Amino acid sequence: RVTGCGGYGTLFPFVFLGLIGALLRFVFEIEAGEYVIEAGGVWILGGQINLYRRINQLYEKDGQEAPLHAWWAALPPPFDLVVGLRQVHFLARYWATRRGDDWNGDKIAEEYFPFVSSPRFTLKEFARTPSNWFWFTKEAKDFDFPFLKEASKEMSKEMSNEMSQETSK
Repeated sequence: RVTGCGGYGTLFPFVFLGLIGALLRFVFEIEAGEYVIEAGGVWILGGQINLYRRINQLYEKDGQEAPLHAWWAALPPPFDLVVGLRQVHFLARYWATRRGDDWNGDKIAEEYFPFVSSPRFTLKEFARTPSNWFWFTKEAKDFDFPFLKEASKEMSKEMSNEMSQETSK
């Protein structure tokens, strides 16, 4: 089942839109060239979100937890890079398992940048857990700021009920 444009179908329009937009804007001094460049950005972002969604589907189909938050691709750097690096790692692990290959590890992801190979986490979990960031922060203690704590499921449910009651008035 095809759900995307493939690697070349995603990359070529992005590159061509960037080149055409730059030509229009900087050579011919047509301001609308900026919109063509932005369209290329939207195209590649949509392709990335679709890729992350598809990787999650592969894991879910095998009864495993989805490792990625696809919408993180829309976050500003460096958070968009976090999900990009994670998708490379988890896609490699998935296909190694499917082929029956032994997973020999990923030194970069597992030792130097542990967030890449960690189980799925929220932005708040990422922000409060420096031990999950880099090799040189592995011994750091978690931050204990109230705004970085996750709301309990009960609290979230209560807030949701209150919001639905207010909207129904």
